[in-house]
Amino acid sequence: QVQLVESGGQLVQDGDSLRLSCVLSGLTINKYAMGWFRQAPGKEREFVSAISAVNLYPDYADSVKGRFAISEDNGKNTLFLQMNFLKPEDTAVYFCAARFTGFSAETFREERDYDFWGQGTQVTVSS
Repeated sequence: QVQLVESGGQLVQDGDSLRLSCVLSGLTINKYAMGWFRQAPGKEREFVSAISAVNLYPDYADSVKGRFAISEDNGKNTLFLQMNFLKPEDTAVYFCAARFTGFSAETFREERDYDFWGQGTQVTVSS
């Protein structure tokens, strides 16, 4: 059974940092392109960041570029999102997602491209 479980979300202040984790079970992360998405209250879910299965090429939405960093630990089968200089507009539920690609260096920005999703973790940034 495939499971993606996010953690690390909490209430922080403007300018703080957080690291989100997404632990995968039932699949091997090095054969999957991974992504982070977020959904703010009253808004549609949006792309945040992605990383390829091979060579770990990162991709970022313009709104987080230079502040967020995506990474993974293959040994722990875990995806991370380091978030620095957080802003109130980063407040959202953050979701991780996985797409089987085998040994591919491709990244994906569209929700429909992903096969598996976690339940999300809440990040709240107060001003």
